[in-house]
Amino acid sequence: MSNIISNEIYISTDIETDGPIPGPHSMLSLGSAAYLPDKTLLSTFSANLQTLPDASGHPTTMKWWNKNPQAWHKCRQDLQEPEVVMVNYSTWVKSLPSMPVFVAYPACFDFLFVYWYLIRFVGASPFSFSALDIKSYAMSMLKLEYRKCTKDRMPKRWFDEMPHSHSALNDAIEQGALFCNMLTENMDFRD
Repeated sequence: MSNIISNEIYISTDIETDGPIPGPHSMLSLGSAAYLPDKTLLSTFSANLQTLPDASGHPTTMKWWNKNPQAWHKCRQDLQEPEVVMVNYSTWVKSLPSMPVFVAYPACFDFLFVYWYLIRFVGASPFSFSALDIKSYAMSMLKLEYRKCTKDRMPKRWFDEMPHSHSALNDAIEQGALFCNMLTENMDFRD
């Protein structure tokens, strides 16, 4: 178990969608990895969702998917109803042993969809109204302007050897490890 004392569990989350906003477009896949601050991976959640009724793919996003057929195929297998996925997801988050913190890269996109789906299908969010953005956290640590704070300018020591595959769960695990490496470098969790 963890040597680091914290009251938080960091829920690194990645999604795949067929457009830029929820409602007119759908969340296709949801992957989350629950990390302790020392990078202990406690648990994961992953599901592929059926599309929303009356929603459709955005032309620009669908062009991207057409260029990435393997990723498209992966997120269209074993589809579940959104209401089932989101109830199961909320139950999973609430079952974790500490306070959950939603973490993503970029949080504004991933949290927008996850929050919208939670409110629509569950009626509440176990994350309240907030999310932690990895790029903003890096901006603070590196003391760089936001637009200059890109992954290629981040220290290599922050990155573990993991693929970025556009599979929601794999990408959530990858970015969760990145965040924990940053967190360990930046914070002192001793009593």
